[in-house]
Amino acid sequence: MRTMAETLADYPFFAGLDDEAMALVAGCATNVHLAADEFLFREGEPAERFFLVRQGRVALELHAPGQGRVVLDTADDGDVVGWSWLVPPYRWFTDARAVVPTSATAIDGACLRGKCDQDPVLGYQLLQRVAVVMYARLQAARVRMLDLYAAPGGSRV
Repeated sequence: MRTMAETLADYPFFAGLDDEAMALVAGCATNVHLAADEFLFREGEPAERFFLVRQGRVALELHAPGQGRVVLDTADDGDVVGWSWLVPPYRWFTDARAVVPTSATAIDGACLRGKCDQDPVLGYQLLQRVAVVMYARLQAARVRMLDLYAAPGGSRV
């Protein structure tokens, strides 16, 4: 049986962290299983955890007036879902829903923030990694919004 630290070390998100840092992160982690259409989190709720998708698919969605739920991006095996646990006011601004049965590792945000406060080097290393996730998600959302709001024929509204 593998330890949580060994499991987490398989994720590209944690590549390069030393064993001590991995042990700190692992102390905040639990495994979760979600049924298809089950929500990891909902817009406006407290952002208490983030998720590493082990197997499955998660849709990041927004409610668009007149259009219902709109998928901004998806996360698949190995991807990270959620960064609002790190940024005040620690609230989700999208929904995250399992598209298919999904297994993930949930990391407790308050636990990890506390460990980052005690170990600024770990905090900086995680902030760098979260910034990459934030950038990728914001770019995906930008492209999706352009697709949604572009007028037929290529001209913009």
